[in-house]
Amino acid sequence: MTEPIAQGRDGSGDASRERILHLEGVHKTFGTFNAVRGVDLTVHAGEICGFLGPNGAGKTTTLRIIAGLLQPTAGRVEVCGADAQRHPLETKKHIAFIGDRPHLYEKLTGAEFLRFVGGLWGMTPQAIAKSGAAWLARFDLTSWAGEPVESYSHGMRQRLLLCSALLHRPRLLILDEPMVGLDPRGAAHLKEVMRELADKEHLAILISTHTLDLVEQVCDAIAIIDRGKLVTSGALDDVRRRHRAEGQRLEELFLQITDRATREEDSPPPDNQDNENHA
Repeated sequence: MTEPIAQGRDGSGDASRERILHLEGVHKTFGTFNAVRGVDLTVHAGEICGFLGPNGAGKTTTLRIIAGLLQPTAGRVEVCGADAQRHPLETKKHIAFIGDRPHLYEKLTGAEFLRFVGGLWGMTPQAIAKSGAAWLARFDLTSWAGEPVESYSHGMRQRLLLCSALLHRPRLLILDEPMVGLDPRGAAHLKEVMRELADKEHLAILISTHTLDLVEQVCDAIAIIDRGKLVTSGALDDVRRRHRAEGQRLEELFLQITDRATREEDSPPPDNQDNENHA
């Protein structure tokens, strides 16, 4: 399986970048159901990787395993060189995770919410104030810091969530469907921020989304999962060449790859066919 290679926006690889996230043979079963089946994935510092797949493919389960919210049935998760199963607290310090249905305490002000989150990370009041002020300014929320969250628009809430996620200066940012509910201006701002975080802060960013235009515009690499198995990964142009799909839009490429994976999964093994022919 080809792993995503750190790429600049000019398409040039830089294998010397630090490996932030590494999954090796990750499985997750729920009873008899195999939700994730042998996923291998690597994301480097400064790289944005789009994690794609149909509904029910195993994307959110995989993200929750990486974030430490679920334990894998088998396999290894490594964050910043540390084994997540052996050193869960150490690895979680490097991770920020915003799920598809994040919760905000609406009666708190934006500043109070950041103080609450910073306290959970064990940050000092001084560190919370300094980091919080920097991120609020970065996301144009300084003038709203004293207002209750219930008065925020959807886009403002999304920006406050990003402030809280980045408060402790993580190395890996995980976003599950970050574009849901954003208007065009909010979506454009989020794309700009993600690219800036990767390029200037050297964050590794893993995005699960159905918004394929977002992936084409900001991602350095993609990984496509279907029925729990990673079916392809790598820089987008490399994936296109590998599947003889140069010039195709990502939507067409995605459908081609997942349709082929479904046909292969549903086809009986050759031995079975031979046995049936001789029966």
